[in-house]
Formats: sequence, structure tokens, C-alpha cells
Amino acid sequence: MNSTPHRITKAVIPAAGLGTRFLPLTKATPKEMLPVVDKPAIQYVVEEAVAAGMSDILMVTGRNKRPLEDHFDRNYELEEALQRRGDQDKLDSVCASTELADIHYVRQRDPKGLGHAVLCAAPHVGREPFAVLLADDLIDPRDPLLARMAEVRARHGGSVVALMEVDPDAIHQYGCAAVDGPSGAGGVRITDLVEKPEPGTAPSNLAIIGRYLLDPEIFEVLRGTSPGRGGEIQLTDALRTLVQAGRPVHGVVFSGRRYDTGDRAEYLRATVRLACEREDLGPGFLAWLREFVRAEEPAGV
Repeated sequence: MNSTPHRITKAVIPAAGLGTRFLPLTKATPKEMLPVVDKPAIQYVVEEAVAAGMSDILMVTGRNKRPLEDHFDRNYELEEALQRRGDQDKLDSVCASTELADIHYVRQRDPKGLGHAVLCAAPHVGREPFAVLLADDLIDPRDPLLARMAEVRARHGGSVVALMEVDPDAIHQYGCAAVDGPSGAGGVRITDLVEKPEPGTAPSNLAIIGRYLLDPEIFEVLRGTSPGRGGEIQLTDALRTLVQAGRPVHGVVFSGRRYDTGDRAEYLRATVRLACEREDLGPGFLAWLREFVRAEEPAGV
């Protein structure tokens, strides 16, 4: 029997990772605070959750993540200084992050994987359905993925996972889903899930990306999930258990604009793309970029 598809108001953002791909920068700076133009990456993720109607945000953090809390807290000295100067635009930008949502924090004391990070949210979430948004994935607000996922959950109940087609040669870097039927407005039924399959063994080229709408029954499954790939408790493995038990797990195949800020090259591309689209920065920056590319092209090309 499908779970009642209640409206989702709680979101969990795992943010305890070490960010080793960005060392040495992330030795003292959380990777989630890396700027994408002039906002930290994690603020884009919180804004996405809020735009989808989620006003209660829980961040699962770790050591050296205090700057996350500071960013979403008030800074009275800075606010007063900007007010004295009459700099309303900067004051509004500083206050925006503190007024987004009701944000809470819990620490993941041991780095035991994404599944364990989600399990850390159980006392806060309780018996409500909830969203999980990975901080490395930025979804362009013009492509409202969470809204599509909510529609699929309202139709089928259970849990919903965001999927994306990737090059078959790259699928081993992701969790992977086998699905039944073509992609459509009603989503696809997931028939199996594999976390980072060995090359040549993936059931499809549909990769799991960092958006989930989860039924609270996932917590009980996670409590019984043994460490898997990488010796960590994998959320993919817990979802696979639900699928094998006949519980409804569906996927939404996303083809919109997504930026992976957890990869250095993709992070740079995301910053350039978003800067080019800004009304205040785009025209001048794009003109410089074109000149830069022309200057760097080899003669005769």
C-alpha cells in the first residue's frame, strides 16, 4: 500500500564531507562555502528547497563546518556598518541568507557515508516525508526539479529519486538505476539500484543525482543497512532494499541545467555560466571572455 503523499516541508542537506578534491583550500574552508560568483554554493541549494515550499532545513555537518552556521546567522556588526553607510543593496544581500528558512544543525560525528548522514536526521524529521538535497549539486531555478518530483510522489507515494542520463563510460562514478518503462510526466518505476557499479555491469546509464524525496520508512531500513561501497552506509543500498520489498520507489529523469560544484572543472564552468547570465556582471564579463578566448587561440585556427 502506498504511503500518503503529504506535502513535504522538511529538507535535509548533508554537508559533512571533507572536500578533498579541493585541497588545500578546504583544509580550513568548508567546500559548501566555495563562492559561485558571490554566493556560497550551499545558499543556492537552500534557496532551491525554499522555492519548493520547504521551510524547515536541517544541515548535517561535521568538524570545521562552523562557517555554514555563521553564514545563515545574523551578523549585527556588519549589518549596522552597512546601514550607517546607506548601502541598502549589500545590506539586503547579507540579510537574505538569514531570512530564508528555519535552519537547524546536527553533527555527523563519524564519516560513515551518505546513508549514515541521512540517518542522523531521523530525530528531527520524525515520521514525516522529507527531501534530501546534496550540496554539490546545483539545479538551475528555471528547471524546478523538486516540483516535478513532488508531482510524481503525489501520484505514486513512496520515495522519488532524481535521475540523469550520463555517458555509459562514466556511470561507474554514480549510483545507477534500472527502470521500467519510458520516462514521462508520471516518472519511471525503479526496479533496481546499484551504487557505483563496476565498469561494464551497470543496468542502465541513468545516474542518481543529488535530489531525493524520501518516505520516513527509509530510517528503519538505514538502521539495518550494512556498510557497502567504500565501507560506508549507502543511501542507494537502503533504497534498493525498499525496491526489493515491493515498496514504491520512482525516478524523475532530469534533462535541465545542473552544475556539479564538487568537481573542480565543473565548479569553474558553473561559475562562468552563472556569471555570464547575471545582468550586473554578464555583459562586461562575457565581452572579456570572448576577447580572452580569441587571444588564447593558436594562430591560424
